[in-house]
Amino acid sequence: MEGNVSISIKGLSNYSTSILNKDESPMGISYNRNLFVKEPTEFNKPVTQYTKSGSINIAYQVFGSGSTDLVYIPGWVSNIDWMWECPELVHFLRELGKITRVILFDKRGTGLSDRVVELSTLEERMDDIRAVMDAVGSQKAVLFGHSEGGCASALFAATYPNRVISLITFGIFAKRRYSPDYPWAPTDEERQKVYDMIEHNWGNRDMGLESLAPSRSHDRKFMDWLANYFRSGASPSAAMMLTKMNTQVDIINVLSSIKVPTLVMQRTHDIDVRIEEGRFIAERIKGARFVELDGSDHLFWVGDTEEILNRMKAFILDEKPTINHEKQLLTLVVARVVFADNIHPNPQELITKVVEQYRGRLIPNDHHTLIATFEGPGKAVRCSMDLMDVMQSVHAQLSIGIHIMEVATDETYFVSGETQNFVKSIFDKARSGQILITQTVKHLLSGAGLKFTQQKSIFKTISGDTLSLFTVTDPDHLNSGDYFSRHQLPHKDSFFEVVLQCIYTHLSNETFSVETLCKNIGTSERQLQRKLKTITNKSPNQLISSVRLHRAKELLLTHKYNIAEVAFQIGFSSPSYFAKRFKKEFGISPSFLSLKNNPIT
Repeated sequence: MEGNVSISIKGLSNYSTSILNKDESPMGISYNRNLFVKEPTEFNKPVTQYTKSGSINIAYQVFGSGSTDLVYIPGWVSNIDWMWECPELVHFLRELGKITRVILFDKRGTGLSDRVVELSTLEERMDDIRAVMDAVGSQKAVLFGHSEGGCASALFAATYPNRVISLITFGIFAKRRYSPDYPWAPTDEERQKVYDMIEHNWGNRDMGLESLAPSRSHDRKFMDWLANYFRSGASPSAAMMLTKMNTQVDIINVLSSIKVPTLVMQRTHDIDVRIEEGRFIAERIKGARFVELDGSDHLFWVGDTEEILNRMKAFILDEKPTINHEKQLLTLVVARVVFADNIHPNPQELITKVVEQYRGRLIPNDHHTLIATFEGPGKAVRCSMDLMDVMQSVHAQLSIGIHIMEVATDETYFVSGETQNFVKSIFDKARSGQILITQTVKHLLSGAGLKFTQQKSIFKTISGDTLSLFTVTDPDHLNSGDYFSRHQLPHKDSFFEVVLQCIYTHLSNETFSVETLCKNIGTSERQLQRKLKTITNKSPNQLISSVRLHRAKELLLTHKYNIAEVAFQIGFSSPSYFAKRFKKEFGISPSFLSLKNNPIT
């Protein structure tokens, strides 16, 4: 996801930095930009490739001849292969490809990316964007977020402003649940109707898809494609999880931290996302341009698409990636440390180790106050839980507060007045062994599997805003003071990611079983069964098989191994049985993918 060295990219051969036309990725690794570009023709779509975001495989495509990168962050669900079956969408994407290098991807849980994932957070979706950008060597890009994709785009732009040239949105929302300060969002009763629709009518004409594209509602061919697009983009369970996660998302407090040039487009009569929502969002992003467009279609590739394209092209060509932003949106962790007499000889070393495992950074401060910053609230909370455990292991106690605020991007962090205000407020309210978070943090943790309990106390910011405070706990967190005995590796992943890591480690072991899995992750088979059923709707055996087969697909797409070699690598002693399982999982035989010149991925 980033001299003279060789690197390997999924779907490509190894190559050296000695080749011509090389650029440098954000992580300092050289790559050949042209290898990632495959211009679509009338009969050929871009090659689908994969990169890792944590343990999850993210599918992406790259095409276009422009010198500026554009990352398209799709709405609700997507399928980057099925996009190329819609002539209107193909036209739109190809037009963008004339002035940009377009990067498409399916977020985790949808389309061609790994389906076996639990409810994801906006922070994890940000990680997916960053992973894809790193994989193709994109140091800086225009973000184009549609509908739900606008939430992740906005958060990414605020968190990583120096990797964003500009932000373009179409038909986006700031929250998806009614409140007096945001009256355009659906009520709980209206959201329940959406849940019922997914439960009973997912992927058919009774979904009410006409509301997304009223101008094409009588076009049977288009509406059939749209129904297929949703079906191929997510299973009913995945669609339900995504929808419930969206219900809890709230990025209102993030908007003022977006400093990159922003274009907000919304159609006047869009009934899925109201025009007032676009105005509300644009008003809270400094310098944002708001464009109200005629029509009622929620999909940008139907209706008057030429005006949208012209607006986007003019905006992209007008913005140059020269701005160096001095602040970014980060999650701030502050902790009061109370030491016992028999404290570990070097507690600061322990704290630093845990913080760095979560990509956090410590801000120098006094001996009894810990201040650290993180790129997202999920990392901050998980790190805080581990800090609680590690300090308990060495006979010390913490009280922790977590907030989101803008922090300097340079190496020299300063403790601002806002930080000091938060430190004082939290230390007045948090009890020993307690993690307090602000409502801004809570809104961005939807889908994290955490439990929140609202407190009577509040936090008042320097600007005068009043934020509710919540305690946060994790039902799956192993609450034990013996941190070192259970942390040979940092506990930075969710329960599901720990399970995946274990399966990946034993991929080639034919005798690997559910019993072995339970022993390795320290849980009972019944508990594993219950958790995986909730997260993935799969049994442990089904999950092991699915992970192996998805890895097999990746290996076949490299065209480096024959079918028998791939079968053995992923734990199948019988190639014929492997082929049977593979066809059942993907609907095609492994021999179809193993053909070296087969463009289908």
